[in-house]
Amino acid sequence: MGAKKSKCSFDRIWKDVSPQLVQDPYTSWEQLSAKQKVRKVHGVSRNTAKAEGHTRFVCLSDTHSKTDRLDVPEGDVLLHSGDFSRMGRPDEVQKFNEFLGRLPHRYKIVIAGNHELTFDVASFEKTSFRFLGGKTCDSEAVRALLTNCIYLQDEATEVLGFKIYGSPWQPEFCDWAFNLPRGKALQDKWAMIPNDIDILMTHGPPIGHGDLCFSGDRAGCVDLLREIQTRIKPKYHVFGHIHEGYGMTTDGQTVFVNASTCSYQYTPTQPPIVFDLPGKRQQKAK
Repeated sequence: MGAKKSKCSFDRIWKDVSPQLVQDPYTSWEQLSAKQKVRKVHGVSRNTAKAEGHTRFVCLSDTHSKTDRLDVPEGDVLLHSGDFSRMGRPDEVQKFNEFLGRLPHRYKIVIAGNHELTFDVASFEKTSFRFLGGKTCDSEAVRALLTNCIYLQDEATEVLGFKIYGSPWQPEFCDWAFNLPRGKALQDKWAMIPNDIDILMTHGPPIGHGDLCFSGDRAGCVDLLREIQTRIKPKYHVFGHIHEGYGMTTDGQTVFVNASTCSYQYTPTQPPIVFDLPGKRQQKAK
């Protein structure tokens, strides 16, 4: 399924959002939600035959090294939106890579999340002392262990004619990896995303879609939703991070997929989410 183009003028909605509200996601969403319609949608059943000429995407996120008994549906492209490990240790990355190697999907596209401490070179010295007892690690060597997928970090790839962009960043959240303060730092990351993206992968959610925490707080990024609705306009946005936000919603323009596999209790009980898109010109991955 895909989202229909919205008749709503998102540009007009965002014109009324003050810059100060970027720092206050809960209040921002109270203002924004009154002016746009969000509804829940459902993915494709794994037992539904794929229509001729379509590409099937299978979405995972936040598997946290708990893939031993994971039942992953068949498809053409596997998308994993980060937190595939507990702390990004080499043994965890190797285990995840072996898991990917056993899957039949033609393409597997992966981004990091805030739990992949070793992948965030800039913050690793600090996070290694907090979470890994100060152990050092060659981040480039750890990343090189991912041989069974296309790893994206603020970059795009094209598979089967679909352009996919991946980014691991999210607003500051418990001071793990790939955290940035709300405002310009995150705006600069989202500005890197091209306009012609079919599927956007981030680890963190946008405001208002799959971002409501058990505490009642919203963890989503206001600026990310602004870029999605007014400029990027992808068909699908796949993410995770907030386990209790699992599921799919649409604003009438983009379908938002929180594909978190682990529940709030870190049990891998939330099934992969599947969607199909009409086929495009076949191209090799870059």
